[in-house]
Amino acid sequence: MFRAVSSRERVSPVAAALTRASPLAAALGMALSISTAACDGPRPDPVREEIAARRDARIEAGAAAYAKYCALCHAADANGYAADHAPSLVSPTFLETASDEQIARGIREGRPGTAMAAYGKARGGPLDEEELFAIVSFLRDRGPFPVPLPTTPIVGDPALGEAVYDANCKGCHGTRTERRTAVHLSNATFLASASDSFLRHAVVHGRPGTPMPGFGGALTSDDIDNVVAFVRSWARPPAPVRKAPPEPPPLGDFIINPRGPHPTFTLRDDRYVPIADVERALAEKKRIIIIDARAPSDWYTMHIPGAISVPYYAIARLDSMPKDGTWITAYCACPHHASGAIVDELRKRGFPHTAVLDEGILEWKKRNYPTTSEPLPPDSDAGPPPVPRFAPNPALRLLAPRRP
Repeated sequence: MFRAVSSRERVSPVAAALTRASPLAAALGMALSISTAACDGPRPDPVREEIAARRDARIEAGAAAYAKYCALCHAADANGYAADHAPSLVSPTFLETASDEQIARGIREGRPGTAMAAYGKARGGPLDEEELFAIVSFLRDRGPFPVPLPTTPIVGDPALGEAVYDANCKGCHGTRTERRTAVHLSNATFLASASDSFLRHAVVHGRPGTPMPGFGGALTSDDIDNVVAFVRSWARPPAPVRKAPPEPPPLGDFIINPRGPHPTFTLRDDRYVPIADVERALAEKKRIIIIDARAPSDWYTMHIPGAISVPYYAIARLDSMPKDGTWITAYCACPHHASGAIVDELRKRGFPHTAVLDEGILEWKKRNYPTTSEPLPPDSDAGPPPVPRFAPNPALRLLAPRRP
């Protein structure tokens, strides 16, 4: 009697001959058959291959979106600090404690009052939900997957934590009202998405690859709980975020005071115009073009009166600029990076009278110079949009091998 051989088994001629010779030879033949099948490697799995292809395609789409919108400040490798002390987005202790939705919310809603604009389309930015989560997938591919964190609030003494904060954190993170070189921990939108455990893990382990050290060996457990409680005491409800049109607003009239005389500017380093000089030119009804280089979400919220929206990633809008010798000043909140990209592009196109607003729009506002906002639809949407069905799925990471 011969054993039936399934179509899945690859039986060599030698193995088949031994199988017909004797029971012992049959056993040897089976061993050869199994060995031959093992050498052939695993059979292709179409499901796994499709998941891997979709995962890689999404990461590639996220890499392209990141390069266009995020690399300007967070650096091409996402390690941060290209402009305005923008933090690393791939520090391992950040990626292992930040959920996908937490990262997406930071991109979608930004950090109001800082250089980080809201990039979600529902907020007036350029990215839809699928693009947001593609960027999350790109970042997630650079480091560890999230680990479970305790969900219970940390109990500490904010009064004792203030002394710990002042001694160890204030120099970089600043005060409740003043940001310095690190993440501004009192930002309401940041605190709304950062859990106590997320904050504690950052204090204990730091952010490898950044100036943020780990304090787990320098502070007691009670000290760390107290400083987390102190930072949490700064929390307040984020301001409602109104829906804004998903596209940049129409350019409208380019020139402010079109019948006025041209201003005379003296630039620092042949590039930067002092804020006071621009404010004076506006007060004196001088002829000027002012470009807001930020995402439109920030332009809708607050801009210099008469400024037009030309985001740093939408330079095709510069094709409409008049070449008549009018001074063009660009500003951002970086305070010079995005506006500098616009000025560089203008000079490439042959516009000589161009300048970056020194210290940017946040300093302009700090000096109480005139600003305005644009009316938006009356409905508001303070909460994040629903997570789309295309949100990152852990299975895409678990089933698809990482690329070398």
